[in-house]
Amino acid sequence: MERNQTPYVILGILAIHDDQSGYELRKTIQQSVGFFWGESYGQIYPTLKRLAAEGLIVANKSTSPTRPKRQEYSIAPAGRLCLEEWLAVPYRDDPPRDEFLLKLFFGSNAAPGVSAGQIREFQEKNRRMLAALLELEALGRARSSHYPGFPFWMLTLKFGLAQLRSALEWSDTALAMLTTADATAPSYPHSAEIQSGKQSS
Repeated sequence: MERNQTPYVILGILAIHDDQSGYELRKTIQQSVGFFWGESYGQIYPTLKRLAAEGLIVANKSTSPTRPKRQEYSIAPAGRLCLEEWLAVPYRDDPPRDEFLLKLFFGSNAAPGVSAGQIREFQEKNRRMLAALLELEALGRARSSHYPGFPFWMLTLKFGLAQLRSALEWSDTALAMLTTADATAPSYPHSAEIQSGKQSS
């Protein structure tokens, strides 16, 4: 079992949507698992070649009259078996890497207002993402409810919605906490103030 998950992402997408080019795979990933899985798009084409060489996917020329030379890929029976075996393996708990939380943790060393500004930026990003997922949910219900995978897609989407709503609720509390902390915290000179003092002396 390899650590690189890109082959399984591709197999999973092709198990849902056959006859996709590399460009279409990238677009499909961005519009589906890309909301919660950061895929390395530079690995898509090398991985497609490898999967085809291993007999897990099949490469065909496009039957579209407008793009007759385009290479398209479909999942092979061996690829479906490989995907099924991977799905049965317990998932890994990889350590999270969240720069926003990392900077917030060390926020007492930042200049006044920096952490609050980053939380407001965090709020805006999450509001935009929430709006995008709500739109995706409505679109999915209108167009994709007949697909066998629809309940599973909705489960992942609902998880994302719950996380975003929780994050927005937390951010309101966080801003209130920072306001209280800033009002009671002792004042220390920060690097910009120290540098300014050196230049004026």
